[in-house]
Amino acid sequence: MASGKVAGWAHAEEYVDETALFADEGVLARARERGHELGAPPVLPGAGALMRLLAASVDAKAAVEIGTGSGVGSLYLLAGMNPDGVLTTIDPEVENQRAARESFAEAQIRSPRVRTIAGNPRDVIGRLTDHAYDLVSFPAHVPHALDLLDHARRLLRPGGVLVIPHALYHDRVADPAARDATTQAVRAVLRAVSEAEDLVAALTGSGDGVLAAVLRP
Repeated sequence: MASGKVAGWAHAEEYVDETALFADEGVLARARERGHELGAPPVLPGAGALMRLLAASVDAKAAVEIGTGSGVGSLYLLAGMNPDGVLTTIDPEVENQRAARESFAEAQIRSPRVRTIAGNPRDVIGRLTDHAYDLVSFPAHVPHALDLLDHARRLLRPGGVLVIPHALYHDRVADPAARDATTQAVRAVLRAVSEAEDLVAALTGSGDGVLAAVLRP
């Protein structure tokens, strides 16, 4: 990548000042630190800013997130959602959910606005109501991502937004020499979204890559 392109990417990543999103300027920094300690790498600022924008673009009142981690992505989604919107966030790890709840408390997020569920994402999402959500988000590299994509399309209302962070997977997706199972699985998700006739999609380089799509009305 040309040096100017690298500088441009870095500038875009810093465009939104994440310290200004909450009254406590250190909320997201501490949430990021918890995520790294837990082995749950959080979304980068550029990806978070795009997630916030997409949540705001549909004035999301009901959203589903798979992969809570330490709550960084959750906080960005909540910052963009309708002030009365409710985020349902699912993670199989209880420790992740505990760390995320700490982040929500520090950000002064009212408890009715977040529903945290610890459990197998495929089992939990399978029990959620069809066409009841304005936004659904899950990481591209999560296990069983293709199954989750099918569920996401079922859960979204017409005109709802699908948000898939980590869609470039540490720049491995664009590297023809990267043939590991996870990279191949991420490529399969990207291909499935691009080929879906009911989705209008775009892949951006924000953060570790964000694949965004709108479900056609």
